[in-house]
Amino acid sequence: METITAISTFLWGYPIIILLFFTSVYLTFRLKFFQFVYPLYIFKQTIGRVGKKTKGKGTITPFQTLTTALSSTIGAANIVGVPVAIMLGGPGAVFWMWVIAVFGMALKFGETALGVHYREQNAAGEYVGGPTYYMKNGIKWPMVGKILAAWYATFLLIELVPSIMVQSNSVASTIEESFDFSPLITGIIIAVAVGIVVFGGVKRIGKVTSFLVPFMAGFYIIAGMIIIFMNITAVPDAFALIFTEAFNPTAALGGGAGAVLAETIRWGFARGIYSNEAGLGTSPIAHAAAKTDHPIRQAFWAVIQIIVDTLIICTITALVVIMTGVWQDSDAHEDSVREALTARAFGETFGPIGNSVVSLALVIFVFSTITVVVFYGARQAEYLFGLWAGTVMKGVYVVSIVIGAIGGATVLWAFLDLTLFFVILPNIIAVILLSPKIIELKREFFKSDDYYQKDIREENS
Repeated sequence: METITAISTFLWGYPIIILLFFTSVYLTFRLKFFQFVYPLYIFKQTIGRVGKKTKGKGTITPFQTLTTALSSTIGAANIVGVPVAIMLGGPGAVFWMWVIAVFGMALKFGETALGVHYREQNAAGEYVGGPTYYMKNGIKWPMVGKILAAWYATFLLIELVPSIMVQSNSVASTIEESFDFSPLITGIIIAVAVGIVVFGGVKRIGKVTSFLVPFMAGFYIIAGMIIIFMNITAVPDAFALIFTEAFNPTAALGGGAGAVLAETIRWGFARGIYSNEAGLGTSPIAHAAAKTDHPIRQAFWAVIQIIVDTLIICTITALVVIMTGVWQDSDAHEDSVREALTARAFGETFGPIGNSVVSLALVIFVFSTITVVVFYGARQAEYLFGLWAGTVMKGVYVVSIVIGAIGGATVLWAFLDLTLFFVILPNIIAVILLSPKIIELKREFFKSDDYYQKDIREENS
């Protein structure tokens, strides 16, 4: 077990960060820095069209796919992960979290465009897609695409079991600590609630997340903004600290200047990657179900996903932790304390109710995450074995919620990061191989009179 942990720690150090960062930068160059060139247009075509009639074919609305995808990314990483990055990499880690988020937009954009372009309809008439489908349908080398697809689906199918257990355990532990409630009962309640949603299919998931995600995200953002406004005079100093220590860190782990800077960049990148999941390939599974007239139009929603998840929610967490000064507490470097710094910041501002706010937000975040990752896992089983297998795996995942809540099968948790690496690797290979198709789709959208040019004419008329 120690060997497994050591391998996982190594892979999730610099290897995976370098792989995802350079893929993101490569696609940003190939896509001609689209995220910097078209920000207003992207907002108009996404948030600006919420509630309006949707063009094209699909199963659920683009906004529902956004909230479904956000459900899997907004979670513990936003509340617990950010203060950990600050304590291990210093406040400058926040800057590098922003950097990987901005470049990661290209990677998320590309994999989402591929997911929609190569999607299919399953036996139930639902639109399905994601890495397995763009690997199988897009890579033309004999057997390579099918092998990568089977590889990806198998490891994601397996990885989600310990992932769900860890998530359900974090919820059960939080509720037990905050409200003295039995982990077993918590696990059963969550399992029943998740089962009701996921067995209702992608349409029910879309309806639930389209209500739950705006509520939970808005709830947390408003509470965080109240703290920021209460400490408004500290905002300039907080940003100055972030930018200064991004290049000249003093609060990270000890060592020479170069080693300290490397740790700052590492933890900033790691938190950004964990948070927005660019390169993991899961979000395209959700986006493939969207009603849309072109893959690129739906891929814009993937950009919005990173903006909401990392640039807004993670930034609010970072500012709250820095501006309240809890990161400088004498015990802040202790493992159990640094993970609870966000709750401490809320508690010092709002009193006992502050801890309840963070606990409630974490519970809702994790519940929605579990709901959507069960859906992702079922899609992998469906791809490998057929529609029936997806239903069976939903049952397996729901049972694992209860097992994880009471701390069962902890031996599997050690394999979480290792299996996740073997999920990311085939997806990155596929995205790089299919990058010419991403470029082609982007060029088609922005040059065609049916899409971008038509939108501009309508705006100016």
